[in-house]
Amino acid sequence: MENQAVGSMQDGVVHKDRVIHVGTRKSQLARIQTDSVVEMLSQRFPAVQFEIVAMSTTGDKILDTALSKIGEKSLFTKELENALEKREVDLVVHSLKDLPTSLPPGFTIGAVCKRENPHDAVVFHPKSIGKTLSTLPERSVVGTSSLRRAAQLRRKFPHLDFRNIRGNLNTRLKKLDEREDFSAIILAAAGLLRMGWESRIGQILNPEDCMYAVGQGALAVEVRAKDQDILNMVSALHDSETVLRCIAERAFLRHLEGGCSVPVAVSTMLKESQLYLTGAVYSLDGSDSLQETMQTNVLFSQQDGDGPNDDTQHVGITAKTIPHCALGAAEALGINLANLLLSKGAKQILTVARQLNDAQ
Repeated sequence: MENQAVGSMQDGVVHKDRVIHVGTRKSQLARIQTDSVVEMLSQRFPAVQFEIVAMSTTGDKILDTALSKIGEKSLFTKELENALEKREVDLVVHSLKDLPTSLPPGFTIGAVCKRENPHDAVVFHPKSIGKTLSTLPERSVVGTSSLRRAAQLRRKFPHLDFRNIRGNLNTRLKKLDEREDFSAIILAAAGLLRMGWESRIGQILNPEDCMYAVGQGALAVEVRAKDQDILNMVSALHDSETVLRCIAERAFLRHLEGGCSVPVAVSTMLKESQLYLTGAVYSLDGSDSLQETMQTNVLFSQQDGDGPNDDTQHVGITAKTIPHCALGAAEALGINLANLLLSKGAKQILTVARQLNDAQ
């Protein structure tokens, strides 16, 4: 079925003469990411036509306020989902980390593509090339738009001054290069790699220095949950390892009731049949934290326990091509790790972090 692009709608297959409209944000990175998804779909379904529809989102328009202060969970997704609901587009490409862990009714993530490097990267001002965060001079200013990064890095590099910086990738790099305000900025490595700017990466932060955001580095394709033909088509792009890791991460975040207004970080690994999830919560200044690791078996055959529930969403993700038991195990891992941290006082740390952030 995967390479069969011709057929009737009743069979859950996309008509060859149908134009599929693909929604995306207008930024250069968003367009590059969307182009890559459309290219993968075109290779698998050469008879289907794709048309890209670019639009601005609230997050793209509000550039003078820290993301964590705006208090809106769907900053980069709402306008795109409105277009999806009105059937102006048939699918939308997102960075998975921008998608809330609970989607609005009627939508689902139909594909999670193979993950790019999920770690954070340091880009240095031309005057600081060759340095690392640990060798930057005392009180050097480092820019980041993320509470998660700032909390972890303040803890690890107390000699540095972390300040907010907003704007898309191009804007932030311009602010770094053309002014003397920042010695370095922290960005997702995935975005820099997709833009072809690998040469700007001065340092990749390993999980010991800075764990990443839930879903970081993965692309998600959001569709209308009842569009079986589109769902079947995009499901060809699922990467099993990425799906399992991201389900565990999203379940952890959802159970903690976290968002971008609190510092929550993760690190995952799939080794042989075991899925490992490390999760942590931090106070805003990084002085208080809780971190734990758990693992679970995710090696199941497609037949193991699959039944009428194979359409079930797991933290917003529909993945019928992956054994149901494996998806359930990944989600349970996230919930169990969240419960472990909650039992040790995570709620208090996050509540204080949220209140402090709101008050600033």
